[in-house]
Amino acid sequence: MLTRARAAVGLTAGGLVLGLTGALVGATTATAAPARPMPTRTVTVTVQAVNNLGLSTSEAKSVQCYVRDAGFNPGAIDGQLGSGSWRAWQSFLNDRGFNAGTVDGQVGPNTIRGLQRFLVYLGYDTGGIDGVAGAKTKAAWKAFSYLEGGSWC
Repeated sequence: MLTRARAAVGLTAGGLVLGLTGALVGATTATAAPARPMPTRTVTVTVQAVNNLGLSTSEAKSVQCYVRDAGFNPGAIDGQLGSGSWRAWQSFLNDRGFNAGTVDGQVGPNTIRGLQRFLVYLGYDTGGIDGVAGAKTKAAWKAFSYLEGGSWC
């Protein structure tokens, strides 16, 4: 009975069709369709990198606490200075008149200049206000991350 039911619905097996009696109906040689080129599409993937500017995780947590306690939300205090932390810093620097430019979470020359102006204002030597996170700017940022040898957290 099951064999007849399969045959009645025209069950295909390997490209062959079984008729009502189970005999092959219209058996032909199967050929593959010609390959068609697949359309291509360019996909841009942006990976937002963490940029601690030379700070360790604990030092980065400290500067996240500093900006949070100043009233700006860096997101999780996790020691990873990603776009949320940098948006908070850019907002802080702009609010205080250090001109970090657009609040976009990207660490570009304007953000670095704003940070350098802030650090120089506090008395740190950044090697100049040039928008480059060189060795002196990184050293000043690291020194700022400590509060009398401790942390801002």
